[in-house]
Amino acid sequence: MDFHPKDLPVFKTYDLKDEKDASDAVDDMVNLGFSNRKEGFKVLMPKETKLAKRMGYTVTTGVNVGLRKKNETRDIKYWTYHHDDDHYAIVLISNKILEELGF
Repeated sequence: MDFHPKDLPVFKTYDLKDEKDASDAVDDMVNLGFSNRKEGFKVLMPKETKLAKRMGYTVTTGVNVGLRKKNETRDIKYWTYHHDDDHYAIVLISNKILEELGF
């Protein structure tokens, strides 16, 4: 990997506090779509390991399931990383757009 996920263009950032926020973020990302934009989405999660794991699982599987239900392409790349002292982050972006951007 020649870049860091924080360098990817982001359309919208979600700052999650609990699993309900994660479900709401998934619904919003699926409704906005991945294939019709040149940016991805960033999800910030608190650095509480168990909570972050549950939220991360909710986001990644929820996006996949939501796109499948809408019969949209599910070719989404994502990276999880330490965003800052208080947050983990997940960046999600369409693989097609990632290739177009040269990453």
